[in-house]
Amino acid sequence: MEPRALLEAWRGRMGRELDAAIGFWVRHSHDPEHGGFFSCLGQDGSVYDDVKYVWLQGRQVWVYARLYRTVPRFRRPELLEAARAGGEFLLRCARVGPGSPKAAFALTRDGRPTKVQRSIFSECFCALGLDELGRATGESRYRQEARALLEAVVRWVREDPTELGRPPLAGVTPHEPLAVPMMLLCLAEQLGDGAGGPLAELEGWCTQRLLRHLQDGSAVLENVSEDGKELPGCLGRQQNPGHALEAGWFLLRYAQRQGDMALAAQAIEGFMVRPFQAGWDPEHGGLFAFQDVDGLCPTQLEWSMKLWWPHAEAMVAFLMAYAHSREPALLRLFQQVAEYTFERAASMCPVPCTCVKRSWGSCWMSPWSNCPLRRLGLMPKGQLGLCPPFYWLAERFAHHVKRHNGKSFKE
Repeated sequence: MEPRALLEAWRGRMGRELDAAIGFWVRHSHDPEHGGFFSCLGQDGSVYDDVKYVWLQGRQVWVYARLYRTVPRFRRPELLEAARAGGEFLLRCARVGPGSPKAAFALTRDGRPTKVQRSIFSECFCALGLDELGRATGESRYRQEARALLEAVVRWVREDPTELGRPPLAGVTPHEPLAVPMMLLCLAEQLGDGAGGPLAELEGWCTQRLLRHLQDGSAVLENVSEDGKELPGCLGRQQNPGHALEAGWFLLRYAQRQGDMALAAQAIEGFMVRPFQAGWDPEHGGLFAFQDVDGLCPTQLEWSMKLWWPHAEAMVAFLMAYAHSREPALLRLFQQVAEYTFERAASMCPVPCTCVKRSWGSCWMSPWSNCPLRRLGLMPKGQLGLCPPFYWLAERFAHHVKRHNGKSFKE
């Protein structure tokens, strides 16, 4: 199939999946009594646990607000009001206490905190959602709160992590997880105002930290020492193909904003193509969850499972890379992942399930349509659409590949 026809076909399918996903969550996830969104829904939309995960509250606010602001068919008042209700729930309930910069990980239905993680990610997803809500509504108070959360996260990462609540332990080797500069780069792009904006220094810092995880130009390590060196033992050998691909498309977007073609090439080859080639299961297909850079057995029990989110990241990454370079091999990689995700995996389970499949492709968790951290369901229900990477995937078709052959796709 010619590239244009292939892209149009996938754009149509992604659009239908996005519509189905938004429809499902609009019908079933909203809490009209307390605000916010239910995170745990069965395949029929029934709520099987009313716990509210802050990661997912922020993500759903972001997706609703971004769709409202940028995609004409989603410019519906009820979608913006749902985003606003979610944002107000975060403002009231996300922080663990008055005046505390720390956000909870999980909340009761009425917004009381039940769990806190000693990491930055609840705050990051709150900030992403609130900033986008502020852009969609024009109300500065949402963006001001997002900026305050960003400032707290930057302070914890770059200056003093005390407020995270991690006790200093004598035997712990100081190290940097890939997810930290990766998430901060995403957050800086969202809250910033383009190249040269007020967060330019932070974006540059995140980029340099991410590049330290690319060891010898051939392997992206999940953890490195504080000075960017490989760590001893299992911690140092750990690889996460999904994170490498995710970091790759964040870096590519930054490189494009900066006009840095060398960095763009490094992002594509070092963070996308090579980790994908190393992480793809040659026998059964799909991306492994974790790997060991020396080929030893990973210590993560779920290492051989095929999680949904790395496949979402891979599709976004390769489509974005193809839009940037027009290299046919990158479009073929997109097609490879998309076919596995939408056809082979979906055909193995008659009902929507959670994000996990075993290495050989059979369902491991069923019949639930949601998981607490990633919210990635199986087609045909289309719950994949509420994952931010799948919004980006739909957006790539709408804004990048439409330039293929100098022509535009119809909205």
